[in-house]
Amino acid sequence: MNKRSLAAACACTLGALALTACGSGSGGGGGTASADKDVTLKLVAADYGDKASNSSAAYWKDVADRFTAANPKIKVDVQVINWNDIDSQVKTMIQSGNVPDVLQTGGYADKVADDLLYRADEVLSEPTRANLIDSFAKAGEVDGKPYGIPFVASARAFFYNKALLAQAGVADAPKSWDDVRAAAEKIKAAVPGVTPYALPLGPEEAQGESLIWELGNGGGLTDAKGAYTLNSQANIDAFGWLRTNLVAPGLTYANPATTDRKTAFADFAAGKVAMLNGHPSLIQMSKEGKVDYGVAPIPGKAGALKSTLGVADWMMAFKGPGHKEQVRAFLDFAYAKENTLKFDELYNLMPVTEDTLKEMTGNGKHADLEPFFSLLPNAVFYPLGDTTWDAVSAEIKKSGGTAVTDPAKVLGELQKKAEAAVSDK
Repeated sequence: MNKRSLAAACACTLGALALTACGSGSGGGGGTASADKDVTLKLVAADYGDKASNSSAAYWKDVADRFTAANPKIKVDVQVINWNDIDSQVKTMIQSGNVPDVLQTGGYADKVADDLLYRADEVLSEPTRANLIDSFAKAGEVDGKPYGIPFVASARAFFYNKALLAQAGVADAPKSWDDVRAAAEKIKAAVPGVTPYALPLGPEEAQGESLIWELGNGGGLTDAKGAYTLNSQANIDAFGWLRTNLVAPGLTYANPATTDRKTAFADFAAGKVAMLNGHPSLIQMSKEGKVDYGVAPIPGKAGALKSTLGVADWMMAFKGPGHKEQVRAFLDFAYAKENTLKFDELYNLMPVTEDTLKEMTGNGKHADLEPFFSLLPNAVFYPLGDTTWDAVSAEIKKSGGTAVTDPAKVLGELQKKAEAAVSDK
C-alpha cells in the first residue's frame, strides 16, 4: 500500500445528475445524488473476512443502506465474493456483458487495457481524489492517467520473536543482512527446533518476498523507465546472498521455493520461527499465539531500509452500465472517513486516505500499527499499471523461488519471459 500527502478541501460540486454534499452530517459523509429515474448500482467486492461473522458483506450492506437512505433514487445491489473465486467470477461477468458498476478487488490494469473502466477523475470528486495518499494514487495510474482507486493498503516490516532472540543472546533487532545472519546463527545454536528466519518463496507470494530482498540490495523489478530488470546484477547478488548465508547453512526452511507465506506466518504465531518479513495481519496472529513480538524496518544489505513493499487493493468503475454520476456519488460516500476507518479497523488494514491515516495515527488505538504508518510514505509497489504484470507475476510465483539455487539462470529465464510478455502486448 502506498502514500500521498494531499489534504482534502471540502468543496461542493453540482452536476446535472448528482449533487455531492461534503461533510454532510453523520452516516458517512457524503453525498446526495438525484436523477429523473431510479437506478440500481451493482457493487462486486472481495471478502476480507475469514468467517461468516466478519464477512465484508455486512460492512457493504451497511454502507449501501445508509447511502440509499441519503440518495433514495439510487439503490446498491451488493455481491461479496471470496478471494479464491472473485477473479474468475468477474471474468465471467465481463464475458457475458453483465459487468458491475463498481468492483473492489486486487487488480485493475487488465481492465484498463480492454477499455472497460472510467478514469478515477471521472468518478471521484476532487476533494475525494485529493484525500487519497499520494503514493497509492500514483500506483493506480496507467500511462499517467488514474484508473485504479486504492481501497486498502498493506506494507511489510520485519517481525521478530523477542523471547527467542533474547534466549539466543541477541540484544537488538537486526538492521542489516549481516545482522540477520549473525542472529540466525545464534538462534540455531541456542534454540533447537526453531527456524531462525522464515523465507517463504513458494507460489503463494514469491514475488513479494523476492522484491523485499531485491530492494535491500538496491535492485527491483523495473528500472526508472518501467522496463523489467528481473535479472539485474543487484537482484542476482541478493539471491546469491540468500543462498550462501541463509539457505546453505540451514538457517531457514530446507526448501524455501515450496514454502508459502501462510506457513511462515503460522509458524511465527506458534513460536516456531524467530524472524520474518510480515504485514499487519501477523500482529493479531502473534497476539493470539501469545508471541512477544517486535516490529522493525526491514533489514537491507547496508542497514535498515527507509522504504518497504507496499500492496494495495483497488476500487474501479466500469463504463458499460453508464451510471457515472451515480457511481461518483456512491464512491464519494464510501470514501468518507467514517466508512474507511470502520473497514480498516475491522480488518486491521492500512488506510489509503489522508484523513483516515491522521485519525488512526492520532487516536491512540493503533500503537501496534505505528511502525507500518511510518513506512507508508516511502512504499515501493509492483508495476501495477503495466498490463503485463499479471503474467510476469504468475511466472515469478511459479519459479522465482528457485532462484536461491541458481540465481543467474532462474532470473535470466524470468527476464526472457517478461520481455516476451512486453513484446506480445
